[in-house]
Amino acid sequence: MSRYILWSNSSMGFSRFYHSGDLGADRQITLSEQAAHHATRVLRLKTDDRVTLFNGQGGEYEATIVQAGKKDVTVKTGAWLDRECESPLNMTLVQAISSGEKMDFTLQKAVELGVAAIQPVISSRSVVRLEGERALKRVQHWQSVVISACEQCGRNRVPLVAPIMSLNHWLEEKVTSTLKLTLSPYAKEGLKEIAAPQGPIVFLVGPEGGFSESEEVSAAVSGFIPVKLGQRVLRTETAALAAISAMQMLWGDF
Repeated sequence: MSRYILWSNSSMGFSRFYHSGDLGADRQITLSEQAAHHATRVLRLKTDDRVTLFNGQGGEYEATIVQAGKKDVTVKTGAWLDRECESPLNMTLVQAISSGEKMDFTLQKAVELGVAAIQPVISSRSVVRLEGERALKRVQHWQSVVISACEQCGRNRVPLVAPIMSLNHWLEEKVTSTLKLTLSPYAKEGLKEIAAPQGPIVFLVGPEGGFSESEEVSAAVSGFIPVKLGQRVLRTETAALAAISAMQMLWGDF
């Protein structure tokens, strides 16, 4: 999946590119090879075209392409714009790893919907098992998916994808949060019965087969409140996004 996607709804309608290094006004920046390829081969941008750069630390820079080759693209930065579109909800998505492209889809859309951080976990029913180098490479891939989503949706702060952990080990860390929620088809209340949070939210979502009974007990002991989304059982990729959307509607900026 390409990290470099045109975002056509920015304040000036210019293509947006993430740059991992420092940015400042009146600097010449060489885009990465991937970004250069997308700029010239996909978007057909050329010298003197205007773009937008951001590095994930807030705000963005106006920029102009000063050199557009087949492999190298250099831009010159202009004014810094104090532009933000972050959600008022500080949400961390703790997502049990799903198979195939489901995880990519979930993380991409969760970023578009406003989550601030992502913690991938492996639960007892997770189909995908990742360790060592494979786990590291997958997290790097997911971070790339997140960056691409930020480029597309206009966010100037890039959510971090944390290293993969087992669910049990993560629960043992006793993460502090104003509100801890987890989806459960056996829950007695929905999101609308939960009081609006006054601080960070941690939201825990299971894999394709759901959490085991012992994992649900462990989550409850760790302070997680089970909630349900209607009377239907949702797929893992649907459940996370539906719940985030509902929270944005109830307490956020929808």
